[in-house]
Amino acid sequence: MGKALIAFAVISLWCTRTLAQEGMIMTVNGPVSSAHMGVSLIHEHVMVDFIGADSTGEHRWDRAEVIRVVRPYLEQAVKKGVKTMVECTPAYIGRDPMLLRELSALTKVQLITNTGYYGAADNKFLPPHAFYETARQLSERWIAEWKNGIGETGIRPGFIKIGVVDEPLSPLHVKLVQAAAYTHLQTGLSIASHTGKAVPALEQIRILEREGVHPEAFIWVHAQAEDHLGHHIEAAQKGAWISLDGLNEANVEAYFKMVKNLKDHGYLHKILLSHDAGWYSPGEKNGGNFRPYTTLFEKFIPLLKREKFSEAEIDQLLVHNPKKAFEIKVRKSTADGL
Repeated sequence: MGKALIAFAVISLWCTRTLAQEGMIMTVNGPVSSAHMGVSLIHEHVMVDFIGADSTGEHRWDRAEVIRVVRPYLEQAVKKGVKTMVECTPAYIGRDPMLLRELSALTKVQLITNTGYYGAADNKFLPPHAFYETARQLSERWIAEWKNGIGETGIRPGFIKIGVVDEPLSPLHVKLVQAAAYTHLQTGLSIASHTGKAVPALEQIRILEREGVHPEAFIWVHAQAEDHLGHHIEAAQKGAWISLDGLNEANVEAYFKMVKNLKDHGYLHKILLSHDAGWYSPGEKNGGNFRPYTTLFEKFIPLLKREKFSEAEIDQLLVHNPKKAFEIKVRKSTADGL
């Protein structure tokens, strides 16, 4: 096992240097040229454990059982053309890199996992040290996962996932954003933040800019929760990614309105689309209710075509935007004093 991890680390380092010139993403199987990302779902879940940071762990699930339940849904997505899936379950809420690697091998989906901490849901999913360590100390933990792999797995994260909810942000959540900023500047990993409304989204952008991070590194997760579509434009103007990632059969028309609004203002190139679907829930019978990853292809893309979106525009949404958003690249703020 030790030799295998060393070999994996050496190969990953070599690939990282080789692909640096052309752009890369980091999958659970190592670095891949971002040109090979293909059709991508940028916010989905394989498994989520809602029991809390003080009780979760691998003792809560049987990987073979999770694979049995999840594999058909991933294979269904592959049949729709999906090549890459960004798995957004953070640490202490069901992140399992080895599970993702096994599923990737079985289904041929390129899966991307994350580093970072999730502060939403009244901080239920934060480990004790998150409350007293500084932003620098937290970032050192996340940077170590990038450099050395997650735990003993050797698997490296492909982005930073945090979660905030307060308006304005609490000092604890400001610290999470700062830690993400420091991590980005050392790793080039993009920052996907569970946010929702515009007030905390725009506050996070300001914090990142003050710490020297350009908003292009920031993905406003669950931006569909913001009713004032002008705020989507405001964030996109700054360079942030507008992630409309809760697509389901009941909201297809609402999502079209948000996409068209951004397109009409010249920001089609800043939209990310996904379902926030899945997932296996430990402790529930058969893993609970699993929502498929297919509404985008079965309902939303046909609607775009009926509304005269071109194939190039659809490729922009499903291929080119994810590639740019998750490409590993340090994005520094150019605004002095921010």
